[in-house]
Amino acid sequence: MKKIITLSIIALLAFTVSANAAPTTPKIAVVDIQKVVAASSQVKALKNSQEAKNKELAAFIKKAQADVNKQTDANKKKALAAQYEKQLAAKREANAKDYAAKLKAADANITAQIGKKATELGYNLVLPKSGVIYGGDDITETVLKVIK
Repeated sequence: MKKIITLSIIALLAFTVSANAAPTTPKIAVVDIQKVVAASSQVKALKNSQEAKNKELAAFIKKAQADVNKQTDANKKKALAAQYEKQLAAKREANAKDYAAKLKAADANITAQIGKKATELGYNLVLPKSGVIYGGDDITETVLKVIK
């Protein structure tokens, strides 16, 4: 009798553990990342800022070329050109670092907003639409309302 009770308890525990360990069906969403990024006001502002910085660099290059061309002494011309090249390289590097930092922040913000919205809607997995052949609920339009 003890054996039967013990076996019954073990069977009940095994059944309970296996029932609790059974995975739930994931609720999957897909998002058109390119569309979301293109619509992001943060990304648009970053593009505008980058274009303005590129115009500033073009103006700097034009001014530097004019200054170098004004020089008549070959040694002074070389020295001035080298000085402007150093300044240009420093400006480009600073712009690239600034752009990379802002792009990383925009990416983190977009990713966080997609995750937040997906969680609110009850999804536990979000995939890029471009990587999914079939399936998943497309939540792109819902995310676009949040991102703008």
